[in-house]
Parts: sequence; structure tokens; C-alpha cells
Amino acid sequence: MTGTTISLLCSTLAVVGGPSESPQFGYLNQPAYSIDKCPRPPFVAYRPQPGDIILYSDSNIAWATLYAIAGTGAPGHSGLVTRMSDGELGVLEAGYNDKPWVRFIRLDERLPSYKGTCWVRRRKSPISAEQSQILTEFAETIDGHRYGVLRLLAQLTPIRKRGPLRLYVMGKARGVRDTYICSEAVLEGLVLAGLLDAETTRPSATYPRDLFFDSSPNRYLNRHFKLCGDWEIPQLWRRGP
Repeated sequence: MTGTTISLLCSTLAVVGGPSESPQFGYLNQPAYSIDKCPRPPFVAYRPQPGDIILYSDSNIAWATLYAIAGTGAPGHSGLVTRMSDGELGVLEAGYNDKPWVRFIRLDERLPSYKGTCWVRRRKSPISAEQSQILTEFAETIDGHRYGVLRLLAQLTPIRKRGPLRLYVMGKARGVRDTYICSEAVLEGLVLAGLLDAETTRPSATYPRDLFFDSSPNRYLNRHFKLCGDWEIPQLWRRGP
């Protein structure tokens, strides 16, 4: 049996088993399009699956200032849950821990260690074995790539791709590239796996806040970009009930 066959078999078993057989990673509040930290019981066990989106927010004043200049706000960071080649669940993040790198690390290490607030947008249904494998290969390929610092700074200027008319022709998915900003890495992976529309998704001009609220001040994104069809409404993550 070849290594590729074994890898695909592991992915298939993970999907067939479904979320109910995946390990528990803390608890989730009831869904809400709100970034407050108010408890919303009853709390449910979080059993992650590939394709889930993690959204993060902390109290860093510098980041909050940059968000305001760019015309956005919290949450300001995002990651993509993906199965690692050893079968464990990991999370892919560009700008992990405010460092200028892309990292693919174990989910059970990342969530408890984050010092801010996390929300989860769960997949409504499991992705296929093939889609899971594509996400794994994408995450492993870009692990260690640099963070797109210059392109992030460009978001603070009038030349950014997010302009109200530019998005109709700019900011499209490009797959594997040298650098990424956080939401870009998430969306590029989902497009590659066929989980988002390659024609309308704009990875380099979509912010984590757009991923959270399913609405955007940008007219193009507000019309063409919604996660609510295939992802649950955001749920605040907590270590315990």
C-alpha cells in the first residue's frame, strides 16, 4: 500500500467518523454575530473538523489602531482547521503569535495557549476526504512562508485592492504564493479545496471581520461573500463549561 493510499484512507476514515468521533477541544457558546464575551448557554462540546474557521481577537492597541485605519475592527486574526499528515488536527495561521511567518501547528496546543478571545465557525457538514487532503497539502506547503507585511501595510493606503470598484477585477485567488496575510491563507485554502467559489472569493482583500459577520462595508463583499450557507454562525470558544 503506497503512502498516498494510506494518507487518503486516513482522511476518509476521519470524514466517515464525523464530528461526533473527533476529540473534544473545549466548549462553545450558542451562536451569535457578536464579539462580546457574554456567556450564552447551554454550552456545547467543540469537536473540530477540517474546514472550521477560527477567529481571534486580543487587546493589542497597535493592532486595533491599524484595523481602524483600514476600516475594519475585531476580530482581527483568523486560522483554518486542517488535518495534519499524522492524523491530528492542526490550525493554519499566517502571522501566528504576531510573528511574520505562516505556521501549521496542533490545534490542542494553539487554542489553550491563545491569550485573547476565540470564536469558531464550524462546518455545517463534513468535507470530503479529497477536500481534506487538499487542505492538508496546502497547509504543509505554505508552512514556514513569510507573512505579507508589505501587502498588509498596503491595506492602509488608497491603493489597496479592497476599493469599492477594484474588487470586481482584483484580489482574486492565486493559490500557493510566497507570502500571506491571515485571512488570505484561510480563503486560498478553502478555494483550492473547492469549498468557496474561485470566481467571487477575494482572499487578498477580505478581512477576518468579514469572515465573522457575513457582512462587510465593502459593497462587493457584502453582495458576493457569505459563509452562512456552509458554516455555522460564530460561537465563542471557552476552555471549560
